[in-house]
Amino acid sequence: MKTCKALLENLTYTIVKGSVEVPIAEVVYDSRKITKGCMFICIPGAHFDGHDFALEAMQKEAAAIVICEDIELPEEGNTTIIRVENTRYAMAFIAAAWFDHPAEKLKTIGITGTKGKTTTTYLVKSILEHAGMKVGLVGTIETIIGDRHLPAKNTTPESWLLQEDFYQMVEEGCDAVVMEVSSQGLMLHRTQGFIFDLGIFTNLEPDHIGPDEHDSFEDYMHCKGLLFKQCKIGIVNGDDKHYQDVVKDHTCALETFGFGDHNDLRAENMHLISEKGHIGVAFHAAGLLDMEVEVATPGKFSVYNALTAMAICRHFMVHEPDIKEALLQAKVKGRIELVKVSDEFTLMIDYAHNAMALESLLSTLKEYKPNRLVSVFGCGGNRSKLRRYEMGEVSGKLADFTIITSDNPRFEEPEEIMADIVIGMQKTDGKYITICDRKEAIRYAIEHGQPGDIVVLAGKGHEDYQEIKGVKYPMDERVLIQEVLEEIKNGQ
Repeated sequence: MKTCKALLENLTYTIVKGSVEVPIAEVVYDSRKITKGCMFICIPGAHFDGHDFALEAMQKEAAAIVICEDIELPEEGNTTIIRVENTRYAMAFIAAAWFDHPAEKLKTIGITGTKGKTTTTYLVKSILEHAGMKVGLVGTIETIIGDRHLPAKNTTPESWLLQEDFYQMVEEGCDAVVMEVSSQGLMLHRTQGFIFDLGIFTNLEPDHIGPDEHDSFEDYMHCKGLLFKQCKIGIVNGDDKHYQDVVKDHTCALETFGFGDHNDLRAENMHLISEKGHIGVAFHAAGLLDMEVEVATPGKFSVYNALTAMAICRHFMVHEPDIKEALLQAKVKGRIELVKVSDEFTLMIDYAHNAMALESLLSTLKEYKPNRLVSVFGCGGNRSKLRRYEMGEVSGKLADFTIITSDNPRFEEPEEIMADIVIGMQKTDGKYITICDRKEAIRYAIEHGQPGDIVVLAGKGHEDYQEIKGVKYPMDERVLIQEVLEEIKNGQ
């Protein structure tokens, strides 16, 4: 049990009422979890405001309440009232103190950017574990603590949950943690309360702009840049046209990576690798490292991901053979994930679920000059129809053949969603077929695969479910592929 004063040690605050010497039994920010002797932090949210439950907290004999707004509370009672400028910001420091500052016992690596965060976190984890370290991971897909894989709710968890994860990683004997740091997470102070050892910027494109996210591209860019005021060393993509704006007013030492000669770590002599049922890319790393590298995923963005991971792991004195082996073997579920189905053609699963991501992926794969580029995808229900038109048009322009199928129809009819995709498709000369059942769409792609084809199952990626009428049914494309292969083998 800690005192209120101990939890507030790194914060500026005003005592509105009571004493900071009171003991705190637990810390809560969810009004449903208020208990006698707790500290209740009033968090303003999009739909609920914790300040509305301050009176309830007093009535339930909370030891302390932390506020950032003017509220009227009774004078009687023994509850201590603390005022801070921002309760979200304060919660991060309170959580760090409650869990005894676990981030100080780990090497902390935070990766921000529009694309590449997920893949890079797994690459870094793979390389560092090859070198004998034990590494925790926090990201879009999952949180990994020791042998436990916990599904993620947010790319960057709420500060309290993040500090709890760090604490559990320390308990599991982890040496380091690599995590995705979203612009939302930075904006909402989820990563305050500690200083990252390494902060990384991958790239920046217009995204996450709109209601409940960022008001403008400038705001989005500003939030990304907050990481470089909260890390010791910043490692940034020096080829990105926005990087200097992102690191403006940084407080960290800076290193750059990319293809340009001005970068500290550079990729040279990039060349594509295409073998039976497999595609990848190789390059020479120059500057801060000097080595030949091969990556088992395609395209220029794979080189950027590899460079990012190498620039990070260099700071851990990882030997070159460990870096090479890890980059060649690392797999990220649902991110350009190659699934071997034939020696004659290549099949992969990718999370590309909007027009920008699909265009980037298909454009990259066209560079390999496949016999045919086959795109298999659907679109989510209860989402913008514009996304459907755009994805249909992108696939029609770039793929040689498109199989339009179902994704997560939610509360819409899948046939209606597919019809919207066809509207976009018909703006092009692209050939297509519609197959509503996703397993049957995958079967068609495999049975009609031709030598030299590249087949992409886009949109689902790491997801292992299909959401229909409010229910999530199990559906993993890897399982579907194996079922199809087994059925074909048995003549079904």
